[in-house]
Amino acid sequence: MEKAIRMAKDGDCIVYPTTTQPALGCVPTPSSLDKLFAIKKRPFNMPVSIGVANLEQASKLVELTDDISEFLSFFPEGSITLILPAKTTLDSRLGGEKIAIRVVSHPTAKALLQATGPLTATSANKSGEVPEDTCQDAAKKLSEMGFKIGVADGNTASGPPSTLIAWYSVCDAPDYPSIEVLREGIVPAKEVEKWWKKKISSSGKTPGM
Repeated sequence: MEKAIRMAKDGDCIVYPTTTQPALGCVPTPSSLDKLFAIKKRPFNMPVSIGVANLEQASKLVELTDDISEFLSFFPEGSITLILPAKTTLDSRLGGEKIAIRVVSHPTAKALLQATGPLTATSANKSGEVPEDTCQDAAKKLSEMGFKIGVADGNTASGPPSTLIAWYSVCDAPDYPSIEVLREGIVPAKEVEKWWKKKISSSGKTPGM
């Protein structure tokens, strides 16, 4: 994994394992994002998520509410990606003022991100194509375009991606704050809604308010 860490810090893209699908990671800088979007053939108006090792890393990039830790701990670690307000506006390819953050759980991914800092956590495939099941296969296919791509190898579960949720702090409904499931993944939308309703009913007020 040392080679992958070095490549990421040098601005190259690497494939690393998650508990769902292989991820394509790069440091969130303009030049590295240029490479990532070229590799994925992804339109610039489709932002990618950022993977972090823990909420402490996330807190340097986004505004966290007090109940996020409780929410994430209710579901399998790494199964949720949250869209949260950016502390400062980032590259539009990362979402600008609203950033998608995923706290990874795969041991290799955690060790990698602890060494490199936050990396993008988009799926390791060209846009519109089915992701490969292994990091090695994903890196091989993506490198066919001539880009240098590193690999932090490890087993992935394949199957559905993480569930993508817009947290209430970014939803435009100040009179009745709510969360919104934008992409149903490994966690069913009904389970997310169930947690939210229980949180409101047990507290008697809007969470975080």
